[in-house]
Amino acid sequence: MTCSVTAAWDERLLDYDFGDGHPLNPVRVELTMELARSFGVLDRMSVVGFEAATDELLGLVHSGGYIEAVRVAGETLHPDPSHGLGTPDDPVFPRMHEASAMVAGATIEAARAVVSGASDHGVSISGGLHHAMASRASGFCVYNDPAIAIAWLLAQGYDRVAYVDIDVHHGDGVQAIFYDDPRVLTISLHESGRTLFPGTGFADEIGGPNARGSALNVPFPPGVVDAKWHEAFDAEVPAALRRFAPEFLVSQHGCDTHALDPLANLLLTVDGQLAAHAKVHALAHELCGGRWLATGGGGYELVQVVPRSWAHLLAVTTGEPLDATSETPEDWREFVRRRTGRTAPTRMTDRGPEGENA
Repeated sequence: MTCSVTAAWDERLLDYDFGDGHPLNPVRVELTMELARSFGVLDRMSVVGFEAATDELLGLVHSGGYIEAVRVAGETLHPDPSHGLGTPDDPVFPRMHEASAMVAGATIEAARAVVSGASDHGVSISGGLHHAMASRASGFCVYNDPAIAIAWLLAQGYDRVAYVDIDVHHGDGVQAIFYDDPRVLTISLHESGRTLFPGTGFADEIGGPNARGSALNVPFPPGVVDAKWHEAFDAEVPAALRRFAPEFLVSQHGCDTHALDPLANLLLTVDGQLAAHAKVHALAHELCGGRWLATGGGGYELVQVVPRSWAHLLAVTTGEPLDATSETPEDWREFVRRRTGRTAPTRMTDRGPEGENA
């Protein structure tokens, strides 16, 4: 099935940069887009520009005082610990507000394309900043673009929006913002909070008093591999979504579940992540008439993992997935060498010639 897709992209998204040595290096997004371009994936979608999110849009989720604090921190470069700004996870950087509002603007633009009927799906590969709270930065996230997009969708008249988060870290910010709102179902599959930031996302977190059953958490112990991860996904996610009957699906595709990710302890492969992207896509068509907004998220193996997983995601959205056995294009490998000084992966799979993990 061929799908129409709008991807919101602007080089200014690379300005969301906490500085040298920070795990969330924007080169991961740059390499992703170059890989998708080399494969011709971007030619199969509409790649559009957009404007930064206005304070009004940000205010659908974030307090006015927090938005002003982010703006001031980016102008003065002074930490503001009361708002989580200037911590090791969220260092202050110049024009922090403007860069963060661009990420939110990209996600809103991708959602708008679906709502308007211009595309079946929207994708914001730089988005997925799911830890930010209403009045506090957290976990590399300043503005919570998935939550802003969900709030915007509710304002457009959608009554049931589902959010599926496959990042290795619990989607705590999105859950917290909608915890007592029965119109939003949040589903998060992640490494257990007993062993990983943010220390939340346990099975007994099921929604607030007015929205019992509106949150589903599937925590994993360290060491989970593809088969066990997918066994849990298949057992929990489709049934929960079918019960909820969403009108719109928003998803976060952090690829830090990979065995090579330096910040977490799950052992998925790029192939397992590709399968997850495909399952979310299929559920969007089954349940929402294809109305689907996909975002990026975490992922800190900048060369070997993120570009491959998210190039697969971009291709999946078009309905024409990349052959996992494909070799990566030579021009992309050379781009990686020039841009990072590192050696690029040569294949789009982690499987060896006989199908085993390489």
